[in-house]
Amino acid sequence: MLWFLTCVAALIAGYFIYGAFVEKVFGINEKRLTPAHTKADGVDYVPMSTPKVYLVQLLNIAGVGPIFGPIMGALYGPAAMLWIVIGCIFAGAVHDYFSGMLSVRNDGASVPSITGKYLGNGAKHFMNIFAIVLLLLVGVVFVSAPAGMITNLINEQTGFHVSMTSMVIVIFAYYILATIVPVDKIIGRFYPLFGALLIFMSVGLIGAIAVSDQHQILAGFQVSDMFHNLNPHDMPLWPALFITIACGAISGFHATQSPLMARCMENEKNGRFVFFGAMIGEGIIALIWCAVALSFFGSLDNLSDAVRHGGPGNVVYSASFGLLGVFGGVLAFLGVVILPITSGDTAFRSSRLILAEYFNMEQKTLRNRLLMAVPLFIIGGILTQVDFGIIWRYFGFANQTTAVMMLWTASAYLLKHNKLHWICTIPAVFMTAVCITFILNNHTLGFGMPMTISTLIGTGLSLVAMVYVMVTSKSKANSDELNASESKHA
Repeated sequence: MLWFLTCVAALIAGYFIYGAFVEKVFGINEKRLTPAHTKADGVDYVPMSTPKVYLVQLLNIAGVGPIFGPIMGALYGPAAMLWIVIGCIFAGAVHDYFSGMLSVRNDGASVPSITGKYLGNGAKHFMNIFAIVLLLLVGVVFVSAPAGMITNLINEQTGFHVSMTSMVIVIFAYYILATIVPVDKIIGRFYPLFGALLIFMSVGLIGAIAVSDQHQILAGFQVSDMFHNLNPHDMPLWPALFITIACGAISGFHATQSPLMARCMENEKNGRFVFFGAMIGEGIIALIWCAVALSFFGSLDNLSDAVRHGGPGNVVYSASFGLLGVFGGVLAFLGVVILPITSGDTAFRSSRLILAEYFNMEQKTLRNRLLMAVPLFIIGGILTQVDFGIIWRYFGFANQTTAVMMLWTASAYLLKHNKLHWICTIPAVFMTAVCITFILNNHTLGFGMPMTISTLIGTGLSLVAMVYVMVTSKSKANSDELNASESKHA
C-alpha cells in the first residue's frame, strides 16, 4: 500500500513541481487571445470553462489504454508502476502539454500542421498519413473493446443475449453523431458527468482493495521488485514494456486529441491544468489498474491465466464485480466502458479535422463535415472485422511513433526559440530508441533481428535524429531571422 501511495504522491508532486517548470520554459502569455475566441465558429472552436475542458480532455485521452495497457504491463511486475510514474511526469505530460499549447499558439492547428511548421513539409506529410492511420486504429480498437465488454456485461448479468455485431453498430451510430455535431452539444455537455463516473470507478476499486480482507495492495512484492522483470513467461522488459504501457505513461494519440480542447480553452494560463494535469490524472488511473491487476489475483501466474482466458477485459470484469459487488461492479465496469467510447468518438472527430485541414475544407457546413467523416467510418467499419489482437499490436507501435514525432516537434520549437529543449529532446531520444528497437526485434510486426543488434541500431538512430533536429532547427531559426531582417529593411 505504501508504495502505491508513494507512486501517486510522486505523480501529484510532478504536476506541481515539474509541471510548473515546463510551463515556465514554454512561457505562457495570459493576455494573448486563444483560438476559442479568435476563431469561434460554434462547431469546433467553442469557449468552455476550465473544469469542463479538463474533464473532456481527460476522457478524450483516457481510452482503454490506461486500463488495458497497465493490466498487460503488470505481467512484468511492479516495474510497470515505476515506468508509469517516470514516463508520465517526464515524457507523457510534457508531450501532452506541448501538443496542446503549440496548437493554442497556432490557431488550434492539428498535429500534422504543427509538425510541418517546425520539422518541415516532409514531416508534415508523414504525420498526416500516420495520424490518420493511428486515429482509425484507435477508433476501431475503441469500438471493438467497449462492444465486447458491454456484450459480456449484458449476457452475464441480465440473462439476455446480444451479439457483438449489434453493439458495434450501436457504438458506430453514436460515433457518427458525435463526430459531426458541434463540440458543446454532446462532448461538452455530457462528458463531465462521465468524468464523475470515472472518478468513482478509480477511487472505488482501489478503496475496495484497501479495506478488503481477501486482497492487499501489492501483497507479496518487495521494494526491490520495482527494478526487476518478474514476467512469468520470461518476456523481455526492454523495449516491450514501453510499448505495452502507452496511454498511462506516454501516448501519441493524445497529440491528436489535445488540439480539440486547444480550440476550446479560454486562456493560456489554463494549459498546465488542462494538458499536463489531464495526463497526470491518466497516470493515476493507470497506477490504480496496475495495482488492481497485481493485487486482485494473488500472483502473476493467476493474472496471466485471467488474461489468457479473456484478455484484459476479463481482468476488468472480474476485479470490478469481485471487489464492488453487482451494483458497484456495474458502475465501475460502465466507467471502464465509457473511457474508450469517449475517446473513440473524438478519434474520428480529430481525423475529420485533420483531413479538413489537409484539403482546406471549412467544417462549419454539415455537408462538408459529412464528406470528411463518412469515408472514415466506412474504412473503420471494415477494420472492425480484423482480429482485435492484431489491431492492438499495430495501434501500440503507431501510438508511440506518433508520440516520438510530437516530442521532436516540441524540441524543434524550443530550439528555434532558444529555450531549454532538453525537456523534450531527452524523452524523444529515449522513445525513438524504444520504437526502432521494437520494430527491428519484433517477430510479428517487424524484422525479427536479435535484441542486441536492434538496440544498438535503435540507440544509434535516435542519436542521429537528435543531431538532425538540432542542426535543422538552428538553421531554420537563423534563416527566419535573416528573412525577418531583410523584410524590415526592404
